[in-house]
Amino acid sequence: MKLLLTFLTAFFLSISAYAAPLLATQELENIPVAGADQPYALVAGGSKGIGYGIAEALAKRHYNLILIARHRDTLDKAKHELEAAWHVHVDVLVYDLAHDNAATDIAKWCTERNIHLKMLCNVAGLGGSHDYLTLPLDSLRYMVDLNVSSCMALSLTLLPLLEKNAPSYILNVSSMAGMAPIPVKNMYSATKAAILSFSYGLRYQLKKKHISVSCLCPGPVFTKPEIIKDTKEKLGWFGMQMALGPHRVGEVAIRKTLKHRMIIVPGTLAKTMSGILRILPKRLTTALYAKVG
Repeated sequence: MKLLLTFLTAFFLSISAYAAPLLATQELENIPVAGADQPYALVAGGSKGIGYGIAEALAKRHYNLILIARHRDTLDKAKHELEAAWHVHVDVLVYDLAHDNAATDIAKWCTERNIHLKMLCNVAGLGGSHDYLTLPLDSLRYMVDLNVSSCMALSLTLLPLLEKNAPSYILNVSSMAGMAPIPVKNMYSATKAAILSFSYGLRYQLKKKHISVSCLCPGPVFTKPEIIKDTKEKLGWFGMQMALGPHRVGEVAIRKTLKHRMIIVPGTLAKTMSGILRILPKRLTTALYAKVG
Protein backbone atom coordinates (compact mmCIF):
# COMPACT_ATOMS: atom_id res chain seq x y z
CA MET A 1 0.00 0.00 0.00
CA LYS A 2 2.81 2.43 0.91
CA LEU A 3 4.58 1.71 -2.38
CA LEU A 4 1.36 2.37 -4.32
CA LEU A 5 0.75 5.66 -2.53
CA THR A 6 4.33 6.78 -3.15
CA PHE A 7 4.02 6.03 -6.88
CA LEU A 8 0.66 7.82 -7.15
CA THR A 9 2.03 10.84 -5.31
CA ALA A 10 5.05 11.21 -7.59
CA PHE A 11 2.97 10.72 -10.74
CA PHE A 12 0.25 13.22 -9.90
CA LEU A 13 2.62 15.82 -8.52
CA SER A 14 4.50 15.82 -11.81
CA ILE A 15 1.24 16.37 -13.70
CA SER A 16 0.09 19.19 -11.40
CA ALA A 17 3.47 20.96 -11.64
CA TYR A 18 3.19 20.97 -15.45
CA ALA A 19 -0.46 22.04 -15.52
CA ALA A 20 -0.40 24.79 -12.84
CA PRO A 21 0.82 27.68 -15.09
CA LEU A 22 -1.76 26.82 -17.73
CA LEU A 23 -4.57 26.74 -15.19
CA ALA A 24 -3.58 30.12 -13.78
CA THR A 25 -3.70 31.68 -17.27
CA GLN A 26 -7.07 30.11 -18.07
CA GLU A 27 -8.58 31.36 -14.79
CA LEU A 28 -7.60 34.96 -15.52
CA GLU A 29 -8.92 34.77 -19.07
CA ASN A 30 -12.37 33.69 -17.80
CA ILE A 31 -12.81 36.66 -15.45
CA PRO A 32 -15.62 38.88 -16.79
CA VAL A 33 -15.37 42.64 -17.24
CA ALA A 34 -17.16 44.64 -14.54
CA GLY A 35 -20.52 46.06 -15.56
CA ALA A 36 -22.97 48.56 -14.14
CA ASP A 37 -25.18 45.85 -12.62
CA GLN A 38 -22.61 43.84 -10.69
CA PRO A 39 -23.91 40.71 -8.95
CA TYR A 40 -23.64 40.05 -5.22
CA ALA A 41 -22.27 37.01 -3.42
CA LEU A 42 -22.84 36.30 0.25
CA VAL A 43 -20.01 34.47 2.04
CA ALA A 44 -20.93 33.10 5.46
CA GLY A 45 -17.63 32.82 7.31
CA GLY A 46 -15.88 35.07 4.79
CA SER A 47 -13.52 37.08 6.99
CA LYS A 48 -10.57 34.65 7.00
CA GLY A 49 -9.31 31.22 5.94
CA ILE A 50 -11.12 29.42 3.13
CA GLY A 51 -13.97 31.93 3.34
CA TYR A 52 -11.63 34.82 2.62
CA GLY A 53 -10.02 32.88 -0.23
CA ILE A 54 -13.48 32.38 -1.74
CA ALA A 55 -14.37 36.06 -1.21
CA GLU A 56 -11.15 37.11 -2.94
CA ALA A 57 -11.85 34.85 -5.93
CA LEU A 58 -15.33 36.37 -6.20
CA ALA A 59 -14.05 39.94 -5.90
CA LYS A 60 -11.56 39.20 -8.67
CA ARG A 61 -14.58 38.36 -10.85
CA HIS A 62 -16.25 41.68 -9.92
CA TYR A 63 -18.83 40.31 -7.49
CA ASN A 64 -19.90 42.72 -4.78
CA LEU A 65 -19.76 40.95 -1.43
CA ILE A 66 -21.64 40.45 1.81
CA LEU A 67 -19.31 38.94 4.40
CA ILE A 68 -20.63 37.43 7.63
CA ALA A 69 -18.67 36.42 10.71
CA ARG A 70 -18.70 36.78 14.49
CA HIS A 71 -15.94 39.37 14.89
CA ARG A 72 -16.09 42.94 13.61
CA ASP A 73 -12.32 43.47 13.51
CA THR A 74 -11.60 40.61 11.08
CA LEU A 75 -14.60 41.59 8.94
CA ASP A 76 -13.45 45.21 8.68
CA LYS A 77 -9.94 44.09 7.78
CA ALA A 78 -11.27 41.82 5.02
CA LYS A 79 -13.56 44.59 3.73
CA HIS A 80 -10.69 47.08 3.51
CA GLU A 81 -8.36 44.66 1.72
CA LEU A 82 -10.93 43.46 -0.82
CA GLU A 83 -12.28 46.90 -1.67
CA ALA A 84 -8.77 48.31 -2.07
CA ALA A 85 -7.52 45.46 -4.24
CA TRP A 86 -10.53 44.81 -6.48
CA HIS A 87 -12.71 47.97 -6.33
CA VAL A 88 -15.89 46.11 -5.37
CA HIS A 89 -18.42 47.03 -2.70
CA VAL A 90 -18.25 44.93 0.48
CA ASP A 91 -20.92 44.89 3.20
CA VAL A 92 -20.16 43.21 6.53
CA LEU A 93 -22.66 41.72 8.97
CA VAL A 94 -21.71 40.59 12.47
CA TYR A 95 -23.60 37.39 13.35
CA ASP A 96 -22.99 34.13 15.13
CA LEU A 97 -24.46 31.84 12.49
CA ALA A 98 -25.11 29.10 15.05
CA HIS A 99 -27.88 31.20 16.61
CA ASP A 100 -31.46 30.39 15.65
CA ASN A 101 -32.45 33.83 14.34
CA ALA A 102 -29.28 34.56 12.32
CA ALA A 103 -30.43 33.16 8.96
CA THR A 104 -33.83 34.87 9.18
CA ASP A 105 -32.28 38.24 10.07
CA ILE A 106 -29.70 38.01 7.27
CA ALA A 107 -32.33 37.10 4.69
CA LYS A 108 -34.51 40.01 5.85
CA TRP A 109 -31.55 42.42 5.53
CA CYS A 110 -30.86 41.23 1.96
CA THR A 111 -34.52 41.23 0.90
CA GLU A 112 -35.22 44.74 2.22
CA ARG A 113 -32.30 46.06 0.14
CA ASN A 114 -33.30 43.99 -2.90
CA ILE A 115 -29.78 42.59 -3.12
CA HIS A 116 -28.91 41.22 -6.56
CA LEU A 117 -27.81 37.92 -4.98
CA LYS A 118 -26.29 35.48 -7.45
CA MET A 119 -24.26 33.25 -5.15
CA LEU A 120 -24.48 31.95 -1.58
CA CYS A 121 -21.32 30.44 -0.08
CA ASN A 122 -21.84 28.49 3.14
CA VAL A 123 -18.31 28.34 4.52
CA ALA A 124 -18.66 28.90 8.28
CA GLY A 125 -17.63 25.89 10.34
CA LEU A 126 -15.87 24.63 13.44
CA GLY A 127 -13.39 21.79 13.76
CA GLY A 128 -10.42 20.63 15.78
CA SER A 129 -8.06 17.73 16.33
CA HIS A 130 -10.47 16.05 18.79
CA ASP A 131 -14.19 16.34 19.49
CA TYR A 132 -16.55 13.57 20.64
CA LEU A 133 -15.62 12.02 24.02
CA THR A 134 -13.44 15.07 24.79
CA LEU A 135 -15.80 18.06 24.43
CA PRO A 136 -18.81 18.98 26.59
CA LEU A 137 -22.30 18.49 25.16
CA ASP A 138 -22.93 22.20 24.58
CA SER A 139 -19.76 22.45 22.44
CA LEU A 140 -20.84 19.45 20.37
CA ARG A 141 -24.28 20.96 19.84
CA TYR A 142 -22.68 24.26 18.82
CA MET A 143 -20.60 22.42 16.20
CA VAL A 144 -23.71 20.84 14.70
CA ASP A 145 -25.56 24.18 14.69
CA LEU A 146 -22.68 26.02 13.00
CA ASN A 147 -21.49 23.33 10.58
CA VAL A 148 -24.87 21.95 9.52
CA SER A 149 -27.89 23.96 10.69
CA SER A 150 -26.57 27.36 9.53
CA CYS A 151 -25.91 26.02 6.03
CA MET A 152 -29.39 24.54 5.72
CA ALA A 153 -31.06 27.63 7.20
CA LEU A 154 -29.28 30.18 4.99
CA SER A 155 -29.92 28.09 1.88
CA LEU A 156 -33.64 28.05 2.66
CA THR A 157 -34.12 31.68 3.77
CA LEU A 158 -32.11 33.11 0.86
CA LEU A 159 -33.70 30.81 -1.73
CA PRO A 160 -36.30 33.40 -2.86
CA LEU A 161 -33.55 35.93 -3.74
CA LEU A 162 -31.43 33.30 -5.49
CA GLU A 163 -34.45 32.16 -7.49
CA LYS A 164 -35.33 35.75 -8.37
CA ASN A 165 -31.81 36.32 -9.72
CA ALA A 166 -31.40 32.93 -11.41
CA PRO A 167 -29.31 31.50 -12.89
CA SER A 168 -27.55 31.51 -9.54
CA TYR A 169 -25.32 29.33 -7.35
CA ILE A 170 -24.97 27.77 -3.92
CA LEU A 171 -21.53 26.65 -2.77
CA ASN A 172 -21.46 24.53 0.39
CA VAL A 173 -18.17 23.71 2.10
CA SER A 174 -17.70 20.15 3.29
CA SER A 175 -14.35 18.35 3.49
CA MET A 176 -12.60 15.14 2.50
CA ALA A 177 -13.31 14.31 6.15
CA GLY A 178 -16.95 13.95 5.10
CA MET A 179 -16.11 11.04 2.78
CA ALA A 180 -15.14 8.60 5.53
CA PRO A 181 -15.65 8.50 9.31
CA ILE A 182 -12.68 9.74 11.37
CA PRO A 183 -12.81 8.31 14.93
CA VAL A 184 -10.68 11.01 16.57
CA LYS A 185 -12.78 13.73 14.84
CA ASN A 186 -16.06 11.84 14.83
CA MET A 187 -18.43 14.81 15.12
CA TYR A 188 -16.54 16.95 12.61
CA SER A 189 -16.48 14.24 9.93
CA ALA A 190 -20.16 13.47 10.61
CA THR A 191 -21.17 17.13 10.12
CA LYS A 192 -19.19 17.33 6.89
CA ALA A 193 -20.79 14.10 5.64
CA ALA A 194 -24.18 15.71 6.35
CA ILE A 195 -23.27 18.75 4.23
CA LEU A 196 -22.14 16.50 1.38
CA SER A 197 -25.39 14.52 1.46
CA PHE A 198 -27.49 17.70 1.76
CA SER A 199 -25.72 19.24 -1.25
CA TYR A 200 -26.34 16.20 -3.45
CA GLY A 201 -30.07 16.27 -2.68
CA LEU A 202 -30.41 20.04 -2.92
CA ARG A 203 -28.75 20.08 -6.34
CA TYR A 204 -31.58 17.98 -7.79
CA GLN A 205 -34.28 19.89 -5.90
CA LEU A 206 -33.14 23.23 -7.33
CA LYS A 207 -32.21 22.10 -10.84
CA LYS A 208 -35.48 23.30 -12.40
CA LYS A 209 -35.14 26.63 -10.61
CA HIS A 210 -31.78 27.18 -12.42
CA ILE A 211 -29.85 27.26 -9.15
CA SER A 212 -26.65 25.22 -9.35
CA VAL A 213 -25.43 23.59 -6.13
CA SER A 214 -21.76 22.67 -5.60
CA CYS A 215 -19.91 21.17 -2.66
CA LEU A 216 -16.27 21.93 -1.86
CA CYS A 217 -14.44 18.99 -0.25
CA PRO A 218 -10.80 20.01 0.28
CA GLY A 219 -8.06 17.98 1.89
CA PRO A 220 -5.79 19.72 4.43
CA VAL A 221 -5.93 23.51 4.08
CA PHE A 222 -3.30 25.51 5.93
CA THR A 223 -5.43 28.21 7.56
CA LYS A 224 -3.86 27.97 11.06
CA PRO A 225 -0.48 26.86 12.48
CA GLU A 226 -2.10 23.99 14.40
CA ILE A 227 -3.41 22.51 11.14
CA ILE A 228 0.11 22.48 9.70
CA LYS A 229 1.41 20.79 12.87
CA ASP A 230 -1.40 18.21 12.89
CA THR A 231 -0.93 17.42 9.19
CA LYS A 232 2.82 16.89 9.62
CA GLU A 233 2.41 14.64 12.64
CA LYS A 234 -0.43 12.46 11.35
CA LEU A 235 -0.04 12.39 7.57
CA GLY A 236 3.66 13.20 7.18
CA TRP A 237 5.15 13.98 3.79
CA PHE A 238 2.08 12.66 2.00
CA GLY A 239 -0.26 15.04 3.82
CA MET A 240 2.05 18.00 3.25
CA GLN A 241 2.02 17.33 -0.50
CA MET A 242 -1.76 17.11 -0.50
CA ALA A 243 -2.30 20.34 1.47
CA LEU A 244 -3.09 23.70 -0.15
CA GLY A 245 -3.37 27.31 0.93
CA PRO A 246 -6.78 29.00 1.34
CA HIS A 247 -6.28 31.37 -1.62
CA ARG A 248 -5.71 28.49 -4.03
CA VAL A 249 -8.66 26.56 -2.59
CA GLY A 250 -10.91 29.60 -2.95
CA GLU A 251 -9.87 30.16 -6.56
CA VAL A 252 -10.51 26.55 -7.56
CA ALA A 253 -13.81 26.50 -5.66
CA ILE A 254 -15.25 29.53 -7.44
CA ARG A 255 -13.94 28.61 -10.88
CA LYS A 256 -15.55 25.17 -10.70
CA THR A 257 -18.75 26.41 -9.05
CA LEU A 258 -19.26 28.73 -12.01
CA LYS A 259 -18.80 25.69 -14.24
CA HIS A 260 -21.61 23.89 -12.36
CA ARG A 261 -19.39 21.16 -10.87
CA MET A 262 -21.03 19.16 -8.08
CA ILE A 263 -18.04 17.87 -6.07
CA ILE A 264 -14.96 20.09 -5.97
CA VAL A 265 -11.71 18.67 -4.57
CA PRO A 266 -8.80 21.08 -5.16
CA GLY A 267 -5.44 19.51 -6.00
CA THR A 268 -4.65 16.48 -8.15
CA LEU A 269 -3.39 14.35 -5.27
CA ALA A 270 -6.31 15.21 -3.01
CA LYS A 271 -8.75 14.47 -5.84
CA THR A 272 -7.16 11.04 -6.33
CA MET A 273 -7.32 10.24 -2.63
CA SER A 274 -10.95 11.38 -2.42
CA GLY A 275 -11.80 8.94 -5.20
CA ILE A 276 -10.13 6.12 -3.28
CA LEU A 277 -11.97 7.08 -0.07
CA ARG A 278 -15.32 6.95 -1.84
CA ILE A 279 -14.62 3.52 -3.32
CA LEU A 280 -13.25 1.75 -0.24
CA PRO A 281 -15.70 0.30 2.34
CA LYS A 282 -16.40 2.68 5.23
CA ARG A 283 -15.38 0.01 7.72
CA LEU A 284 -11.88 -0.14 6.16
CA THR A 285 -11.36 3.63 5.87
CA THR A 286 -12.52 4.12 9.47
CA ALA A 287 -9.98 1.55 10.66
CA LEU A 288 -7.21 3.24 8.65
CA TYR A 289 -8.06 6.65 10.11
CA ALA A 290 -8.08 5.12 13.60
CA LYS A 291 -4.52 3.85 13.11
CA VAL A 292 -3.34 7.25 11.84
CA GLY A 293 -4.83 8.88 14.94
